[in-house]
Amino acid sequence: MKTYPLESVSLEEAIKRQYKLVDCISEEFKGSESLQAGDYGINPLRNQPITTGKVENILANFFDVEDSIFVRGSGTGAIREALASVLNPGEEILVHTSEIYSTTKTTFDMFGYKVVKADYNDIENIKKVLLSNPDIKACLIQYTRQELHDLYDMEEIIKIIKNVNSDIKIITDDNYAVMKVDKTGAELGADLSCFSLFKLLGPEGIGLVIGKKGLIDKIRSFHYSGGSQVQGPEAMESLRSLVYAPVQLALQAKQVEDICEELNNTSISEIDKAIVANAQSKVVLVKFKTPIAKEILKYSGDYGAIEYPVGSESRYEIVPMFYRLSGTMRRKNKEYEDYWIRINPMKAGKDTVIKILSKTIEKVKNVSR
Repeated sequence: MKTYPLESVSLEEAIKRQYKLVDCISEEFKGSESLQAGDYGINPLRNQPITTGKVENILANFFDVEDSIFVRGSGTGAIREALASVLNPGEEILVHTSEIYSTTKTTFDMFGYKVVKADYNDIENIKKVLLSNPDIKACLIQYTRQELHDLYDMEEIIKIIKNVNSDIKIITDDNYAVMKVDKTGAELGADLSCFSLFKLLGPEGIGLVIGKKGLIDKIRSFHYSGGSQVQGPEAMESLRSLVYAPVQLALQAKQVEDICEELNNTSISEIDKAIVANAQSKVVLVKFKTPIAKEILKYSGDYGAIEYPVGSESRYEIVPMFYRLSGTMRRKNKEYEDYWIRINPMKAGKDTVIKILSKTIEKVKNVSR
């Protein structure tokens, strides 16, 4: 199995991002404003809490885009509102040939979008599909890998689509990629990028859309009522959490690489191989020589691992996660269910992950005797 994981930014670059975000905060907030909790309600100046508007300005500047807006519903809500800003119900949208992410598919079904598929790994196929379907109004590109063999480049895909038809609005799903990769989809030329703040150590239920101001303004028009507004304290909590995300995610990415190298050079005889993959987070996929994957997942919690995600990569997920491979993969090949697991170190170091895995393997061996 060959994978093509996204290239993570270095720790040094992540530190620079933290400093850049703090600099953007200092440009917007004066005196003790950054120490305040934030206001509630629909202030007449912006039809939203003043603090929320200030934080949105900060994030637009940080991501080098025209505008940004907080939305409810985390990453799913961000994608849903972005799609509603560019597509009418029943219109055509271009997506990758792989299975559509489940919550995104719910949105497609809700609005009755007509799905047209192209292989994003094949430039000529994208061109052919676009030319054969002139009614396509928008395109959704997931930044992280939908299939392990995916190798498409986000910037290249955006340029190809815009060159064929500049009127097509491009939305990128940056969940599990933003703050980990060099640039967001919007920075690479997409019209809008969407992601969850929950996956960036932020509070539950808050998403962000960044990109073209005209489209952001349309999303803002959806939020006329106070109940649909992200309130000032939520915006401030999201911002404060985001300050720490780049460095934490860079440390996590380094541990993924180190764990994979250690497992491929280890004396643990039960392990066949380990590989790094984006599935969807950047994780280590471990293959065992015998079909013990289910047993490993059954007992790993006894030694400190968590057995299922929350965010994923939320503030609550501290210890390593030992988890099954995706349902899409397992349906395609039973080997993935019986021989493979994925490990996300979360906030743990390499040694903790290796210790938990070694103890779990020993437990499985003893139980099977």
